[in-house]
Amino acid sequence: MKGKKAAQSERDPLTLRIDKLLWYLRFAGNRAMAKKLANKGHVRLNGRRVNRAHMMVRQGDILTIPQGREVHVIRIAVLPVRRGSAPDVQSCFERLRTGQ
Repeated sequence: MKGKKAAQSERDPLTLRIDKLLWYLRFAGNRAMAKKLANKGHVRLNGRRVNRAHMMVRQGDILTIPQGREVHVIRIAVLPVRRGSAPDVQSCFERLRTGQ
């Protein structure tokens, strides 16, 4: 029987859960807020509504993220490996549009 660590090591290293990504890229203050944002269906991944926090994101995917009165449209350039400082995470995505 495989343990939790074995299951994690078998996952695709080229994907990342959307709730983790939102937290890593600082669109959410903590992981719980990121999970809630994803579960409520406010985020779109490649034009499709996200309603599960465990949906996987790949490099090149386009995310639409509402934040207050703004809507951010970004393309993932590189999947981050951890939550870094704000200047560090800016290099992980390309802003396509920010507006209302």
